[in-house]
Amino acid sequence: MKFRLKSTRFIAIAYFVSLLVVGSCKKETSRSGTEEQQQQEASIVSSESDAEAEIVFNDVFDDAMGVNNEVGLEGVGTLNRLNPCYTITVTHSNSPAIFPVRIVIDFGTTGCRGLDGHVRRGKIITEYTGRLIVAGSVAYTRFEGFYVDTIKVEGTHKIENTSTSIITRQFTVDVNGARLTKPGGNYVEWNNHKVITQIEGLSTLYALDDIFRIEGTANGKVKRGTLLVSWESKIIEPLIKKYSCRWIVKGTVKNIRTNTSATGPYVTILDFGNGSCDNQAIITINGLSRQITLR
Repeated sequence: MKFRLKSTRFIAIAYFVSLLVVGSCKKETSRSGTEEQQQQEASIVSSESDAEAEIVFNDVFDDAMGVNNEVGLEGVGTLNRLNPCYTITVTHSNSPAIFPVRIVIDFGTTGCRGLDGHVRRGKIITEYTGRLIVAGSVAYTRFEGFYVDTIKVEGTHKIENTSTSIITRQFTVDVNGARLTKPGGNYVEWNNHKVITQIEGLSTLYALDDIFRIEGTANGKVKRGTLLVSWESKIIEPLIKKYSCRWIVKGTVKNIRTNTSATGPYVTILDFGNGSCDNQAIITINGLSRQITLR
């Protein structure tokens, strides 16, 4: 459930080491340019920030799910098991019962490179009420001095298995009070509510045929230099993620700045395509569309 976007002139979803966003505001200001350029810049920054926060917390979902088979499905996520530079501490609070269980992934203080190439330090701390593939199980995650590259990550992350039958698997994910802070004073504040439903692959024991549908909304505030923007986003066509493909293959996301009309010219639409496994997507703003490359 991760997606990456490569920087383009029209919009850049930044590689973590070049994140320039984050924020809080009640008004919008911009640095220079015409009114139209300022409006477009504000819309682009809000879309970037929403996607950047999505990237960070999608990784949190995968690592919480994939830390081991006792609590999820071992092997999913960014942890480099062949050359580990982290430690995992498992504490059963009602031993010999397995749950509840507390798992701390400690990346240390000097940095630990993951499978995705990003360097992490600090701790991810997750409390599980049950195995996440079992209906009713919940995982609560918080962070202690946790950084991805130079980005400090704060907030709370909750996964709940809200499946209603044995023939479906569904997760509700809530991120509250998230804050991504960069050196220099830029930051993103973000809240997110998503429903992730597995729509194929439940009848097999391997993950490569698993396909997921993602729906939901988010809101946030961003500061980039002197630019201050707040926004809301909504998945308007469900996102489709296949484990056999590294990219989101289908779906659209609408991003609306909170002082902009939902039908106005500065609403951005990100379209991930028609279901083919490729690294192309289309971003549209103010009637203009541009193809971008997913990383």
